[in-house]
Amino acid sequence: MRAWNRPASAILFMILVSWSVATAQDWPTHRGNPQRTGNVDGKAGPRQPRVLWVHRSGEQFVASPVVGSRHLYLAGLGAFNSAALHAFRLEAKSPDQQIAWSKRTPVLKLPVVSSPAVVGGRLVFGDGMHQTDGAILHCLREDDGLRVWQLPMPGRLVHLEGSPTIVGDRIFMTGGNAGVFCVALDRVVLEGKEMNAAEVQTILDRRWKELLARYEEEKKKDPDFAVPPNEDQLPKPTPKLLWQKGKDRWHVDASLAVVNGRVFVASSYLDDEKIGERKLLCLQADDGSLLWQQPLRLNPWAGPTVVDDLILVGSSSIRFDPKLIPNGKGEVAAYEVASGKLRWQRDVPGGVVSPIACSKGLAIFTATDGQVRAWDVATGQERWSQAGRGPFFAGPAVAGDVVYAADLKGVVHAFELATGKLLWMLDFAKDSAVKAPGMVYGSPIVHQGRLYLATCNLEGEHARQPAVIVCIGEK
Repeated sequence: MRAWNRPASAILFMILVSWSVATAQDWPTHRGNPQRTGNVDGKAGPRQPRVLWVHRSGEQFVASPVVGSRHLYLAGLGAFNSAALHAFRLEAKSPDQQIAWSKRTPVLKLPVVSSPAVVGGRLVFGDGMHQTDGAILHCLREDDGLRVWQLPMPGRLVHLEGSPTIVGDRIFMTGGNAGVFCVALDRVVLEGKEMNAAEVQTILDRRWKELLARYEEEKKKDPDFAVPPNEDQLPKPTPKLLWQKGKDRWHVDASLAVVNGRVFVASSYLDDEKIGERKLLCLQADDGSLLWQQPLRLNPWAGPTVVDDLILVGSSSIRFDPKLIPNGKGEVAAYEVASGKLRWQRDVPGGVVSPIACSKGLAIFTATDGQVRAWDVATGQERWSQAGRGPFFAGPAVAGDVVYAADLKGVVHAFELATGKLLWMLDFAKDSAVKAPGMVYGSPIVHQGRLYLATCNLEGEHARQPAVIVCIGEK
């Protein structure tokens, strides 16, 4: 019997143990863990700013990178916001071997700014962004990118910009005006029949081989008119939708968090459209029922971070728009997991638009006023603050005793976690190995001792110039 038919106690047990079940290569939630450190293997990051490789692209990179067992995954935006998702080999021997596979149109029909979740050889991500309506939740095989299933989510102001969270055999996802929904990872409907994902994959693999064989026959008959097949010709299995809450009531763009059987959701209010609610919500993971809610003063684009018995939420009066930075103001607040009671709340003289990272009793976050701050998790008292070279959209990564943060001037900073002391700095525009000015929107990550991040030139003084993906490490 599957988990969604089990009693609530069994489901709760499954959720409680799920984080320990995930392998070191899994990336089950946004920034890798509920503490949003951008580091799941626990290894320290680079002590020196040595550039190991650079990938140059005409696409722009808004999302944060993600790692799996063998690949680095990153979504890109091409001309007219056309979609792409790339898998880069972590151990490529040369630049021409870096890309293992890519997905574009017609597999991806909408732009992608969602960072995938990666569990058990599959990656799950959403498409769509604020300018689009209706979206699709995708599940692909990690090794070759072939589709496992997809779930269309129609509706005005529905877009899957956040990162999914996978716990056990369930996927939890936010969807703009679609609110929050939960789907089964392994239960899939194909041509009216419910089956498990492995059975579906066998069928799709067989039909793909049939399409390839037909193409080979057509090439023999008339090579000039033979058209190679694409995955869009295959059937489109859909996962089982288990529950959906807040549709057309909440507006949830930020990634959610799932800890100990509870789902923590940060909903926003869209001033122009007069839609949504500014709230922090706690839902029961098994059925989505509301446990508690708290009003928020500003929009929680940063989403929730969970550490010990607290939920930390960063908020902002502005979104990811450089033109609005002079008007930005923010807030960080801490709420008790059990009740939602406000523990502390402090204003920030800049918008907090990316998740807070928590490590060793400190809450580390960036803001559009150009500061990286470390506050005491329990009290909200400031421990240190350091200025970047420009405003920050990207949140920090924390590995070992070092904080890594990259600003909108394309400068990467490494700070000592305990004191905020600057350890090193790397300017992408000036570094001889990179030589590429650009803004950093997506928060960096650390994996196996290496720091990965990418730039975005959608607008600003270097608008539409090529972007780069950079790997920094010691070996």
